[in-house]
Amino acid sequence: MIAVVLNGLKLPVKPMTLSLLEQVGSFCAKQNTQAYIVGGFVRDLLLKRDTADIDIALRADALEIAPELAAALGGKYIPLDEVNRVGRVVIAGGEEPSEQVRWQLDLSTAQDGILEDLKRRDFTINAVAIDLEKVIQPQTSADAQPLDEALLATRLIDPYNGLNDLRRGVIRAVSEKALQLDALRLLRAVRLASELGFNISRETEAQIKRYSHLVTGVAGERIREELLRLLAAPKTEQLLLYLDELGLLTALIPELAHTKGVEQPKEHTWDVLNHSVKAVAAVDFVLRQGKWQYASGEILKLVPWSAELSERFDLKVSSGSTRRLLLKLAALLHDIAKPQTKGVDSRGRTRFLGHPKEGAPIAACVLERLRFSSKEVKLVEGIVRYHLRPVQMSPDEVPSRRATYRYFRDTGEVAIDTLFFSLADHLATRGPNLDMANWRWHTNIVAHILSQHFKQEGALSPSKLINGHDLIGTFGIAPGPKIGQFLEAVREAQASGEVSSREEALSYVNHLLIL
Repeated sequence: MIAVVLNGLKLPVKPMTLSLLEQVGSFCAKQNTQAYIVGGFVRDLLLKRDTADIDIALRADALEIAPELAAALGGKYIPLDEVNRVGRVVIAGGEEPSEQVRWQLDLSTAQDGILEDLKRRDFTINAVAIDLEKVIQPQTSADAQPLDEALLATRLIDPYNGLNDLRRGVIRAVSEKALQLDALRLLRAVRLASELGFNISRETEAQIKRYSHLVTGVAGERIREELLRLLAAPKTEQLLLYLDELGLLTALIPELAHTKGVEQPKEHTWDVLNHSVKAVAAVDFVLRQGKWQYASGEILKLVPWSAELSERFDLKVSSGSTRRLLLKLAALLHDIAKPQTKGVDSRGRTRFLGHPKEGAPIAACVLERLRFSSKEVKLVEGIVRYHLRPVQMSPDEVPSRRATYRYFRDTGEVAIDTLFFSLADHLATRGPNLDMANWRWHTNIVAHILSQHFKQEGALSPSKLINGHDLIGTFGIAPGPKIGQFLEAVREAQASGEVSSREEALSYVNHLLIL
């Protein structure tokens, strides 16, 4: 960081960001276009937070300027909004060969002036601006004025007292109309409050409740982006409950409304919705990303972990999503079919027979509606479908090699994710009433399955000892489904260690034919 004078204010800016702003300012000056840095970049600068997203308001048509600016900066131009004339310039680069830095410049059209532009912004802390032409002068001498609140108040363009709200840690809408015009701002208020550690003002909170239904009209792609950022925030459980209190959670996912108040068997501490929210928190806990309020130190120590597993859950799945975030989303949706599958058996016990199988396509439908990628949908759908499978593999003893083979064969890409979800589900079921003996048994099962997978991966995905031609030529079996069934039976026997050669495989098939 270096000290940079912004309208006489000494603020920290990264050298590369400073260089970029200098280039943008120089370009706009040559175009005789007045430009302002506005919104989140100014807010984060005042909060001394690093950001690569820069909002610039132009006293010109941004869709005419943005392509030329992208060319001048060696970036990529993306038109965002033809109606409101908003364009984006994306720039990649770095000072070192190994370093990759990315900026995103969103250029908006403010031909009616900066005050009119700020009037259309979402929250007061974002409705602030600084004239770009007066921004850039590196300051190394002692005469630079420090970041002083009184000085800020006189230098910033701040018609809605955003600086005061920044000082107080308050998210406040510029106007009620601002929330109505773009209902994504209802979600953004909650996300910003979480990221910044701020509170939403009572007035804005009431407005969010009033207009929560409008979020259904927001494009799924935009909802997806905000939802993923919310899932990435710390204390996701509290955020989800707050979204529900504001009316946003069930507006986003109406299917969750039916899970409210649905009581469960006595081993469950919470109803279906609250259990699902607790499961999200428990996922973070078992993945070493958060706390579990009912946990002692021993509980987490029993959960198998390694650097390889940590890397796995941090893997990017699609834009903005990782396996960890999608596991949390699966946790929220895993019991979504319980309301319609609820029943009482002959002993008076409440059951939810088939809810994983029925819930999987519902979860997939939710994600498709929110424009998640097919890969993301498949991953979440698979976890929901198989979330009970780990505890059903071997109720009384560790799973056999054959059972483990079948588990990885059937669950495929989501096998390991589902194992860890099963642990989170266990914690979210028992809550403060966790039985340590049962927990040790469950963690031992998961550790055993993982051990078999990592140590004997070749055996669990064995190379073929025989093929269909061998069965046809040796036993005269006619081509058809029977061929596949015999070959799969051989693969299971190979995974369990019963056969290890071509001769043993053929002998095994011969035995099956005799039975």
